[in-house]
Amino acid sequence: MMKTLLYITCNSKPETLSASKTVGRELVEEFLKANTDYRLNEVDLYEMKLPRLKYKYFENRNKLIGQEAYNKLTEEDQKEVDRIKELAIEFKNADCYVIATPMWSILFPAPLKEYLDCIIQNDITIKISRERVEGLLDDKKRSMVYIQSSGGSIPLLLDKKMNHGGNYIKDIFKFLGIKDFHEVLVDGTGFTEEEEHKAVEKGKKDVQKLVKNL
Repeated sequence: MMKTLLYITCNSKPETLSASKTVGRELVEEFLKANTDYRLNEVDLYEMKLPRLKYKYFENRNKLIGQEAYNKLTEEDQKEVDRIKELAIEFKNADCYVIATPMWSILFPAPLKEYLDCIIQNDITIKISRERVEGLLDDKKRSMVYIQSSGGSIPLLLDKKMNHGGNYIKDIFKFLGIKDFHEVLVDGTGFTEEEEHKAVEKGKKDVQKLVKNL
């Protein structure tokens, strides 16, 4: 049975101009060469229209409405509810995840947060009860790689204070039940083509090493 590598990009630049997407493509291609039992599913968050999570789509916290309330929605709203559920199920069905994004304002671009809000849904990727909220993605082996580019370099001592994107992604995936987390920082892309080329080449070497451990 084929497994799925879900490759999520969050950058409006074409791949040839994006450090994170260039390194992400390197990882994806190397991974698929080494793991022939995987198929690729790509999600471009800048090409995709993400649903807005309106209150009328939910009957409770992260709990999509039931059939009776769904039938009362307009056709447009029904499509939005369907899309939220589809994204959450697609995410749950994957076995390995790669996210490629730049650092923006010490976090990441807004579409990535909107996407995560869509896929974190009760009875699909999480379970909410009166006592607690727990992730449901520990039912099989899953791995996650977060690739982030940034103009400057983040000193190791400041990583927890400055790298909010990587820290958030690691925490949210761990909460969902995915504990095999890896991070590739394409730091120091700078202001010149030479600086960016150097950072990208280092990132490519890093992912080639990483693939052996996934």
